[in-house]
Amino acid sequence: MSKVLVTGGTGYIGSHTIIDLINNGFEVVSIDNLTNSNDDVLEGIEKITGVKVTNYRIDLVDLASLLQVFRDHPDIEGIIHFAAYKLVGESVEKPLAYFRNNLLGLINLLTCMETFEVANLIFSSSCSVYGNAEELPVTENTPFQEAESPYARTKQMGEQIIRDFAKVHPDHQAVLLRYFNPAGAHESAIIGEAPSNPASNLVPVITETAIGKRKSMTVFGADYDTRDGSCIRDYIHVMDLANAHTKSLQFLLQKKNATNCEIFNLGIGEGVSVLEAIKAFEKVSGEKLNYEIGPRRPGDVVAIYADKERSERELGWKPERDIDAIMESAWAWERARSGK
Repeated sequence: MSKVLVTGGTGYIGSHTIIDLINNGFEVVSIDNLTNSNDDVLEGIEKITGVKVTNYRIDLVDLASLLQVFRDHPDIEGIIHFAAYKLVGESVEKPLAYFRNNLLGLINLLTCMETFEVANLIFSSSCSVYGNAEELPVTENTPFQEAESPYARTKQMGEQIIRDFAKVHPDHQAVLLRYFNPAGAHESAIIGEAPSNPASNLVPVITETAIGKRKSMTVFGADYDTRDGSCIRDYIHVMDLANAHTKSLQFLLQKKNATNCEIFNLGIGEGVSVLEAIKAFEKVSGEKLNYEIGPRRPGDVVAIYADKERSERELGWKPERDIDAIMESAWAWERARSGK
């Protein structure tokens, strides 16, 4: 049984990925400082899988503490790296905090990989690296445009750091996963998106509004050059996304990679506007959503969605859930965690 270190393991995507890893026979160790999550999710993981996962509550920028984790687990074969600050708007206001956390944490992790000869890395990148792409859908070869936020720039820079590391470490290999907009929850409704800080992603904002935690929600901009004026995104179910990380690790462990730094887009390949997502929620839930149109939000890209052909062909990965399934699972999770 291969042992995997998951950074950001109690976070939204990390916790769902741990479930998929366990279901595919991996042993998992987690690192999460609980900045934007709660370790209660570990109980949910145990309820779903029957496995108790150890989480180290440390910060990746603390190299000494990180080195100790690797000393405690010399048999780690792969790392899936999620841990990062991720709020676009906050990154515009606090760029240095994002550069310090996201980049130094990555550098420390690569230092540990080098020191302890851990060969395999899956990096959580983002479609935000493409900026306002000139052509849609974006492929893995689509040129980067100017980053629209410091958060996006940390992902661009993080990818470059890993590529430079790979060039001089031929025995190390990495997969950079550029995924689009994760949403939804585990089908059990035992775990889902539950940030410690106020939710900013569209789907939890929708469900929190519908259940009454928010009086209303704002659609940021309805004057974009899109079919209904609102931003367009590619929403991918979190369990489909989780499985892509497992398949990427298997891809490396089975030596199927052609180079030691591979890149894959992860999305369903369809663009859904903010207003269309609201309509999808209203359809599956039967709830009428109270929303208003507001001004554009700094850092938002106008439209982005993925060409997923390469990830389907090389990873053998295919998303199974559409926007309706995303909304159904997100609404079930919201009701479960709200006791309604």
